[in-house]
Amino acid sequence: MSPKKDFLTLGDLTPQELEGLLALALALKREWAQGGNKPRLAGKTLAMIFQKPSLRTRVSFDVGMAQLGGRALYIAPDEIKLGQRESVPDVARVLSRYVDGIMARVFAHQDLVTLAQWASVPVINGLSDYDHPCQGLADLLTIHEKLGRLRGVTLAYVGDGNNVLHALLLGGALAGMKVVAATPAGYEPQDAVVRRALTIAQGTGGEVRLLRDPREAVAGAEVIYTDTWTSMGQEAEAEQRQRIFPPYQVNAALLAHAAPQAGVMHCLPAHRGQEITDEVADGPQSWIFDQAENRLHAQKAILVALLER
Repeated sequence: MSPKKDFLTLGDLTPQELEGLLALALALKREWAQGGNKPRLAGKTLAMIFQKPSLRTRVSFDVGMAQLGGRALYIAPDEIKLGQRESVPDVARVLSRYVDGIMARVFAHQDLVTLAQWASVPVINGLSDYDHPCQGLADLLTIHEKLGRLRGVTLAYVGDGNNVLHALLLGGALAGMKVVAATPAGYEPQDAVVRRALTIAQGTGGEVRLLRDPREAVAGAEVIYTDTWTSMGQEAEAEQRQRIFPPYQVNAALLAHAAPQAGVMHCLPAHRGQEITDEVADGPQSWIFDQAENRLHAQKAILVALLER
């Protein structure tokens, strides 16, 4: 069996691989704008396993495969009940006989690791509790488009130390960015992710800082990023989180501490009036819907890199 590549976490990439994926995404985006993409994935099929509902992940992968000449197959949560009705290794081995790649949006990252271990086709992380690498790649693509560079850019993340922050820490470190995160006590990113990001940053000239004060974090930042305070699977904590997180809301007062014309990002869905105000989300400094669009182009780059033969 020939070696295969998976896309499970940005922490697995080299800086050169990240740069190559971003360049490919930009090229595919330009090609689409000029009349359409070449059918580089003609005859290819992507299985899409969903344990969690999705707007951007489902539509962008489905449309991306179609624009590249392939097709995507949606597998709803109740259809296989990954790890319950059928074991993860069995699902991986069966799907590998039918399709050319597997994208999975799951609760537990270990399920993705197991899928990749047993699948003979590439596995893509559409979201897990550990990382959201497709979102991270789209975010870096957006920042590069807006600012013309990644190296040396200061990105301030304000809110919960979740999978999206993990992607930004790992991806930002790979790109030589300065990533500053402000989180409440007890809601920090995972230590293992921080250590990995710090190690990567040592080799790229990037920087990683963890703070408590959101105003200190955004001071002079060129990009401000936030995410929902309560992710899927954390609904039981929602009331407690809504008491703790209000000081971390991205609003006009917080944005005033950032660099002039700093871009505002959110991976969506947004709980408007909680982690971000309408004034900022819909304001002139918002990049939110540009980054949502870039999920399509970033993921097309991942699909071509993994599936084109």
